[in-house]
Amino acid sequence: METLISSLDTQLSFAITHASDIAAARRAGQRLAGELGFSETRAGQLALIVTEAGTNLLKHAGEGTIYLNVAQAEGVPGVDVLAVDKGPGILDVDACLRDGMSTAGTAGTGLGALRRLSNEFDVYSRPGDGALFFMRLWRDEAAPELCRVEVGALTVPLAGEDACGDGWGVACDGQGATLLAADGLGHGPEAAAAAHAAIVELQHRPTSEPAQLVDSSHQALRVTRGAALAAARIDFAGDSVRFAGIGNINACVIDGEVRRALISHNGIVGHNMRKVQEFSAPCPAGAIVVMHSDGIQTQWDLDKYPGLLGHSPALIAAVLMRDYIRRRDDAMVLVVRRREGRA
Repeated sequence: METLISSLDTQLSFAITHASDIAAARRAGQRLAGELGFSETRAGQLALIVTEAGTNLLKHAGEGTIYLNVAQAEGVPGVDVLAVDKGPGILDVDACLRDGMSTAGTAGTGLGALRRLSNEFDVYSRPGDGALFFMRLWRDEAAPELCRVEVGALTVPLAGEDACGDGWGVACDGQGATLLAADGLGHGPEAAAAAHAAIVELQHRPTSEPAQLVDSSHQALRVTRGAALAAARIDFAGDSVRFAGIGNINACVIDGEVRRALISHNGIVGHNMRKVQEFSAPCPAGAIVVMHSDGIQTQWDLDKYPGLLGHSPALIAAVLMRDYIRRRDDAMVLVVRRREGRA
């Protein structure tokens, strides 16, 4: 059975600068929970998570961003909540998660409540360099069976645009996972239509080899303005990843201290594309694959964030988006980690 998740699913972001912004994010979360079939109780838990996360941003950082994304596992939906700031950071994360610990004169139950209410919870912070919180709540109280990859991804449109011309998708099955990253030429609705067409190809061909997926996308995108596109296939049994890319999509595999670049060729999928070439690299359990559009600077270095690679891919994606977004184009980051174990 394949599990597919992509940027075609709901992705919402809220700049949090005032209590009214928290209320707007909470209402959006409740609407999303209703669309996904959450019970009243589960929807209420999600509302509490969003409220506590937003309140924490205002109290400790003064401002920040909350992202709400759809999560998926074997057909069971969930909602991911990311709270991101560039405030003073947290000196002792473990202490702050204990009820009764507060640095803002409150009861000190907010961060502990975030962990208790969530099915999955993670936090990364460095003193003086902000904090990032990740909370996932599944629709059902019993958590679903998880795919053998963990996915973290964010898209941010160019300022002033509603549609994002960058997109991503991940399809997972028993033998591997297929990853897709697309950057529609330009920005706005027409760029988004090109990225959308590529993701639909992934939906049609969720177990395709990378070169095949790029080739089929080339045909599908002929009626669009075209896109930079990259596809990868993680092979669980072979402990490897195969990659094919056309245009300016940056991609690499990180395994411990080793970072291997995955090379794309020049061209525009849908218009001007020469023969597609596949490359292969080791991708054992625990390794991560990072793919991003040119809306993200290429000179990022995760070594500047001690311990971050051990955290959720959602937090890794959020750090790259927060600290390396160019803000003169659409931006997309996709981070996928192979889970430990081979079964």
